[in-house]
Amino acid sequence: MGDNGPTRRTALKSVAGIGGLVATAVILAMDQPSAQTQRASSPARELRPAASFAGITNRRARSIALFEEMSKVLRHPRCMNCHPASDRPTQTDAMRPHQPLVVRGIDGHGAPGLPCATCHHAANFDPAGIPGHPDWHLAPASMAWQGRSAAQICAQIKDRTRNGNRDLAALIRHLSDDSLVGWAWSPGGRRTPAPGTQAQFGELAKAWVQTGAQCPRA
Repeated sequence: MGDNGPTRRTALKSVAGIGGLVATAVILAMDQPSAQTQRASSPARELRPAASFAGITNRRARSIALFEEMSKVLRHPRCMNCHPASDRPTQTDAMRPHQPLVVRGIDGHGAPGLPCATCHHAANFDPAGIPGHPDWHLAPASMAWQGRSAAQICAQIKDRTRNGNRDLAALIRHLSDDSLVGWAWSPGGRRTPAPGTQAQFGELAKAWVQTGAQCPRA
């Protein structure tokens, strides 16, 4: 038989290239919610304005109702995915473990050698389905929300030993103005955005604090 080495090498390169494309497609497919997942999880899509709670005359009850409305955002997959129960983030509305495997690292920006910024750049890259932000990172482990009730999350975000030493005024600014928090309303691709707008969310947070920052019962 004749020497067909160059032909064979070309064929192998083609196969390898196809394999890479298939692997990439699988990862991207995992990052997009299926129709079945969307129907099953049904994350909240609307947010009531803070003013709509004015009819609740009991101050404590109004404060709790305001926080429960805020919880539609706090417990939404766009927020929960970066507030994971473990050191591994999750993705999609189904909150599946992140693919490829990555971990929180010391400061939330990933492990040495594989920081978040390896793939997550300054903005969403929709052709590849990769979300982005200039400071993409996970929340600290002390702010893990997955699997926790609204009451537990409420206690966490008020606790300065766990929330980055923020008082209530600083917490309002963080929820209202932080651009990484704001990413939840502009997540790119086919991701379901958080309900309402960041401005509405900030107004709810402000009204909640003004009524005593009460938490739902555990």
